Amino acid sequence: MTHTTDQTVLKHIEDLVSEEKKLYGKGGISEQEKQRLDQINVELDRCWDLLRQRRALREFGRNPDEAEVRPAKIVENYRG
Repeated sequence: MTHTTDQTVLKHIEDLVSEEKKLYGKGGISEQEKQRLDQINVELDRCWDLLRQRRALREFGRNPDEAEVRPAKIVENYRG
């Protein structure tokens, strides 16, 4: 497994956003594509959460590698 860094998280975010734009750019969206867009949105939320955790740990002098990808259920509950 690849070592997680801020850059690898940002690259994954970039890839997800690119895929999302391609799906929306097609015009009509199938049910399968809608499900994929939902998955992308959840994965983006998880990535941004991980990045925020890494930055907060670093800010307080801790190892950013202590950050963990949280379950979608937890991250999605942040929306409000």
